[in-house]
Amino acid sequence: MTWTPTSFARHGDVELAWDRYGQGGGVPLLLMMGLAISRFWWPDGLCRALADEGFDVIRYDQRDAGESARFTGPLGPPPYTAEDVVDDAAAVLDAAGADRAVVLGHSLGGITAQRFALRHPDRTLGLVSCDAPPSDAVGPGAVRYVRPGLVARLAARRYPEGREGDAAASLAVARALASPANPCDESAARARIEQGLDRAPRDTRALGRQLRARWRGPRLREVRVPTLVVHGADDPLIRTSAARATARAIPGARLVVLPDVGHDLPPVTWPVLAREVRELVT
Repeated sequence: MTWTPTSFARHGDVELAWDRYGQGGGVPLLLMMGLAISRFWWPDGLCRALADEGFDVIRYDQRDAGESARFTGPLGPPPYTAEDVVDDAAAVLDAAGADRAVVLGHSLGGITAQRFALRHPDRTLGLVSCDAPPSDAVGPGAVRYVRPGLVARLAARRYPEGREGDAAASLAVARALASPANPCDESAARARIEQGLDRAPRDTRALGRQLRARWRGPRLREVRVPTLVVHGADDPLIRTSAARATARAIPGARLVVLPDVGHDLPPVTWPVLAREVRELVT
């Protein structure tokens, strides 16, 4: 199976790029990638494993990432709300012809998935939050879950302007997020990075815009869908306590901590995650 050609969903004036693995069918599963990162960062091997478990795998670029609509300006009032971001996902499901779906998000995408389950419970078959802080945590409350050392080291590095600099910066991030026990597959990472850069340039200012999108919706204790919380035990960016807090907040949530895994999805996680997601909705 391969990915379908890129399609575009519309939410108001915002266009959202999405595609589907294979020909569809099965249980819809919507993938939400992290902070200002394109959908091409999802490993094909993981998507294949999910499809083999009977899922109709759909991925999309959140606004301000990949081929989806971009905004401008790092400062000033946020150009959109977290509710806007969540409703984008609903628009993608509409375009894909899916009434309901399992939502699986990684990092910032995990926060979006949590909020989707709160804002659109009637469209959520199950929630999977990977390597993400709890969406209840904002401002100083969120900072305690972040390992500042890695953030500072990545922010201090400088790369040349242009495509080669963008590729080098993205590859440095991919290396830094992996666990020493399961290091970054640089060939596979570069292929995903290049695929994303073929479609759209890297925009570091989008990080600030996405992070400043405010959420005024319900808290995690109001989630009422089957929930799986997954976290890498060696995550160098988000502390494992974030996953534990998320799992405690959501009634009935199952927590899985993956040994020797960082803030990424290396091959060792693919069969485990696919099986856990299938069991979530069986």
